[in-house]
Amino acid sequence: MKQRVLFLCIGNSCRSQMAEGFARVYGHDVMDVVSAGLSPAMLVDLNTKAVMAERGISLEDQFPKPLEQALTPLPNLLINMSGSSLPHFASEIPAEVWRVRDPVGEVQGVHREVRDQVEGLVMNLILRLRQRTGKAAPATEERPKRIKFGRMI
Repeated sequence: MKQRVLFLCIGNSCRSQMAEGFARVYGHDVMDVVSAGLSPAMLVDLNTKAVMAERGISLEDQFPKPLEQALTPLPNLLINMSGSSLPHFASEIPAEVWRVRDPVGEVQGVHREVRDQVEGLVMNLILRLRQRTGKAAPATEERPKRIKFGRMI
């Protein structure tokens, strides 16, 4: 059974969007994903879109969403990258904290560093979920053969 995973950051314009993009492409067999922000921005950051496109992942159809909207249906796991405490209404959801630098307002190089870190964290989550369900990784060309320091090689 697929897990519903919610990736949360402050503006839902960088980190959580990256995580959602990687999870949709690489973890679609074990999870349904959504991302949200505690204080959603107006748009997904252009640098975030650009560095994800470098990995072949489009965020063009993505947009920032408030946490309340992403809680229906209730997720099985909430990944908190916001650096903030969760609101009381989300405290009952099993959660993990990922400490990831917020690249908002930073140069594209910082977005790449954050992207690479997020990619490694998402790939680790996917592997853990596959181990729990006993699923082998799907045999597709888009799956990376090896991850080293958050980069596909």
